[in-house]
Amino acid sequence: MPGAESGVLVRPTDIERWLDDLGLVPSAREDRDGVTSWDLRLDGRRRFDVPITLILDPAFALICWVHFAPPIGDAFRKSYRKLLRWNDEYPFVKFSLAEDDRPVLATEIAVATLDRDVLGLAIARSLAIADRLLEESAGWLWIGGRIPDTSGRTSRGAALLDRFADRLGELAATAAPDAPDTEAPATGAAGAGAAEAATVDTEPAEIEAAIP
Repeated sequence: MPGAESGVLVRPTDIERWLDDLGLVPSAREDRDGVTSWDLRLDGRRRFDVPITLILDPAFALICWVHFAPPIGDAFRKSYRKLLRWNDEYPFVKFSLAEDDRPVLATEIAVATLDRDVLGLAIARSLAIADRLLEESAGWLWIGGRIPDTSGRTSRGAALLDRFADRLGELAATAAPDAPDTEAPATGAAGAGAAEAATVDTEPAEIEAAIP
């Protein structure tokens, strides 16, 4: 770990060396006001092309920032309830909305605890969660929620997920993903009210290309 610069615990060169050791290649790097960020586009086992940004403040923390989906409208209460529920279900990470209403999945790691394996586990956990929530987030990502066929693709993240499988717990098992939320339809007047509420909360189809 570096120690020559006062207050600096992890340097950008450390992150780049660790990414290289993990077999991960950033597509871009940006330095601004002492903070460095790297953009990556990685695959899980089921969800491909997941955009991830690593943001390092060398004296404080690294944030693993997953651009989870395109922006959602502020009228869609069901989407917000979904994010809050996921925060309860998945420890070590936090779902929130960016300034443009884009759902994001973030992991914050204090630099005092940061090393190659901690970084790799954070990225692997993010990919595994994206896999697990594929069906529930499909309506945000693709027109009509239709998940594209990826059977002919090779995951760029498979080796990383294999490497940390024993530390991912149940997230390592992606063969049986969570089912999307469904509710039995109500009948009569209650059914009409529910249908009206569903109309208010219906979310527009989003296109995967909207993700940078």
